[in-house]
Amino acid sequence: MDSMMMDAMSKDMTSMPGMETMDMSAMQACMDACAACEQACVVCSTQMMDCSTACMNCADMCNTMMRAMMRMQGMTPAAMTAMLEACIAMCAMCMEECAKHSEHSDVCRMCAQACKDCMDACTAMRDSMAQTGS
Repeated sequence: MDSMMMDAMSKDMTSMPGMETMDMSAMQACMDACAACEQACVVCSTQMMDCSTACMNCADMCNTMMRAMMRMQGMTPAAMTAMLEACIAMCAMCMEECAKHSEHSDVCRMCAQACKDCMDACTAMRDSMAQTGS
């Protein structure tokens, strides 16, 4: 997604306390890295199918999380926290799977880092929401 569009969306997401802490570019980078890694794993070998599946699942979760954050109507703090927890768990799982191949694959190494960055961004947002009492 275009960085100007990401910046504009991020500025609009302040209706729920803690939302302003979310780094949307980290989430987009994670989705992009997961898509690239998934394709590379499919091409590389059948031994990397677990990595490919983890990347697809992580990209889908990040996409769902981002779409929910852009459409705040009807989103409660409890629901947002649950979604953030799911996104954190999915990023952690994908990061761990990609890390297994990172020594032999730059794509997996970059994907693992993007997943870590997204996981950190989601954790920061969740923690910020908790501090503000949301």
